[in-house]
Amino acid sequence: MRAFRASLDGREQVIHVERAGATIAELPVFDDGTYPSTAAAEEDTTVLFIDKRDVRQLCLEHPKITLAALKVVAGRLRRCAELVEALSLREVGQRLARFLLAEARSRGTRTENGISINLTQTNQQIAARIGSVRVVISRAFTRLQHERLIVVDGRHLIITDEAALEAFADHAEQTKDS
Repeated sequence: MRAFRASLDGREQVIHVERAGATIAELPVFDDGTYPSTAAAEEDTTVLFIDKRDVRQLCLEHPKITLAALKVVAGRLRRCAELVEALSLREVGQRLARFLLAEARSRGTRTENGISINLTQTNQQIAARIGSVRVVISRAFTRLQHERLIVVDGRHLIITDEAALEAFADHAEQTKDS
């Protein structure tokens, strides 16, 4: 399930992605406002709805549940702050490098050639995750290949030098949206 904001021109910015068993849309429970994002399932999903009055009552009766809910909300706030930092202070190539490192570390396989990963998302979906557009993501992939930081074959990718890609993600000097 992904939570995102969409612009009038159809571009999306993914705010967060949740896996099975996660909660979503906690903010309205605590502030009576609307949920600030749109949520969409990326695969067959069963969604359970719990009325906010019931959640509030549960929180009053069980303070540990309240603390757990606060931890979830605080984690999302922290990731939103990181997203703001990335969008305002990092170039697209750096954001792509960080995304690829995170994907490789969570789903990749270490081989003699580097970290191997099958990308499950399209360039359009990756662009929405890191705050860009598809064509710029394609150029960033080309640049990372040219720098010999990654090898791409269709949707299969190998990070050939994890440390160098991490250094690029942290210190790349490039022009905006190149």
